[in-house]
Amino acid sequence: MEYRPRYSQPFTLEEARQLAVPIITEEISRLQNSLTHLQRTQDVLQDALSTSPDDADFSQAFEENEVVIGSQKERITMLKMVLSEKGVPMSAHYDVPQRTRDGPPGPPTRPSEGQAQASAMENGAPSDNANGSSASVDADEGVYL
Repeated sequence: MEYRPRYSQPFTLEEARQLAVPIITEEISRLQNSLTHLQRTQDVLQDALSTSPDDADFSQAFEENEVVIGSQKERITMLKMVLSEKGVPMSAHYDVPQRTRDGPPGPPTRPSEGQAQASAMENGAPSDNANGSSASVDADEGVYL
């Protein structure tokens, strides 16, 4: 059975299968960060709509963001399917952070290996191994840099 996305996506599931695991995990992190910002924006727009319910611009922005949020969540699902197919154990590390309207966002997303390397290089920090990164692996929580 073939997976059919509900939203238009920039790649197919077959194309995602061709990506290397580090590329997939970095894309998941990028999408999770984007979703966090979109959800905050939705909270602001919802507040604005409660005071100006007839504002067409606020309403349009809110509706457009809902589509983008749905598309990005679906893209994360597709990428997680590929990781699973590649034998990468799934954990809460790859879940989309959920936040309540009045509560804080979910657990922070750890930076990817590439982001950590770039940050360390910018700050002149030494690296611990041959590929320039210092990492430890925890089976339940993912890679800690």
